[in-house]
Amino acid sequence: MSGTVCVVGLGYIGLPTSAVFANIGFDVIGVDVSRRIVDTLNNGDIHIEEDGLGELVKEVVKKGRFKASLKPQKADIFIIAVPTPHREDNTANLDYVVSATKSILPYIKQDDVIIIESTIPPRTVDDVVAPILNEAGFKAGEDIYLAHCPERVLPGRILIELVENNRIVGGINKVSAKKAADVYRTFVNGQVIETTAVTAEMSKLMENTYRDVNIALANELAKISDKLGVNALDVIELANLHPRVNLHLPGPGVGGHCLAVDPYFIVEKAPEQAVLIAEARNINNSMPQFVVDKLAEVLENKKSKVAILGLTYKGNIDDVRESPAMNIVRLLQDEEYELSFYDPYVRQEQVFFPLSTFEEAIKDSECILVLADHKQFKELDEEKILDYAKRPTIFDTRNCINVKSKEIIYYNFNNLYEIKKLQDALI
Repeated sequence: MSGTVCVVGLGYIGLPTSAVFANIGFDVIGVDVSRRIVDTLNNGDIHIEEDGLGELVKEVVKKGRFKASLKPQKADIFIIAVPTPHREDNTANLDYVVSATKSILPYIKQDDVIIIESTIPPRTVDDVVAPILNEAGFKAGEDIYLAHCPERVLPGRILIELVENNRIVGGINKVSAKKAADVYRTFVNGQVIETTAVTAEMSKLMENTYRDVNIALANELAKISDKLGVNALDVIELANLHPRVNLHLPGPGVGGHCLAVDPYFIVEKAPEQAVLIAEARNINNSMPQFVVDKLAEVLENKKSKVAILGLTYKGNIDDVRESPAMNIVRLLQDEEYELSFYDPYVRQEQVFFPLSTFEEAIKDSECILVLADHKQFKELDEEKILDYAKRPTIFDTRNCINVKSKEIIYYNFNNLYEIKKLQDALI
């Protein structure tokens, strides 16, 4: 298969997808509403961080296989990979998907394949996207082919997993599923499984909901352990020795554009039935406040300086979308703590407060609050902590630091219940 691919949305999924198609020989037009992003990409540079992506984009731009544009162009395959954020009431905001679909209407011709990669609530392809195409004079499933193929990749491994992972392709009818699946078979080494659009939509949402629910169980365990004086991490380690148990680790909350959002798309469509899913969201959303409450036990007063290490929703990436760390920062600012911030992956333009170096952040701090498990944090310079910090204390919400010095007070989810006792002993 060859031809032209038009990808609408050049973010964390759209850009790597564009680069992969271009790399195997397709001519790719990437569309974004930001002129800065378009100009950056056409210069062979990238605007996001992802292993190997910069080199690949530079190569396909140089070869003339990839070009960024502010508007779509005629193509044989259209892929929509725009965000689907949630509103304040936690319903899906499909404005970007609708706008992207309408933007390609003037460029669609007979036999084109239209694929929605954006994560969407069940029945969006049938009830939202197909009517837009049909009202424009096309017959989705007959003269053009419409399908949903959700992304299933892990940040930091996107280029690998785009190729290696299995893909689910759900068509508005069987012929659409086959046409779209053949597109992915040009580069996917994993299975490409054909199904209905609504099944593909629900499958994607349940993948992330499964993880969200299991993280909520671990977070609830952390709260129970704090209440009862139990070592939560020891409990998890021992329970996981059972051959059919795999408890997750607790943390400061759940973030990112998938786990913190996708479960709501199911709750929106079936609120009376999605009781467990909704409660898991509530538990995970409660963790930032839990962290702030425990931090208050660590510190002597709210005038204390807190050094925040890590702002992203997970380690070794630059993505702060839906990050629980950002929620914790807002809560601490509301409490008027003195805060400093260090994250080796985050750029200043991504956040609304000044970033510091590690040394600047920990200087005169009374607690170092670790909110992301970046590789740089796993072996912190303990000599600098002892030299710079006013009070060498670490509260590690990611359970990632191996503290060697006995002079550094260390808290994680294994000993939160001991905070008050240890603090009293220090006074």
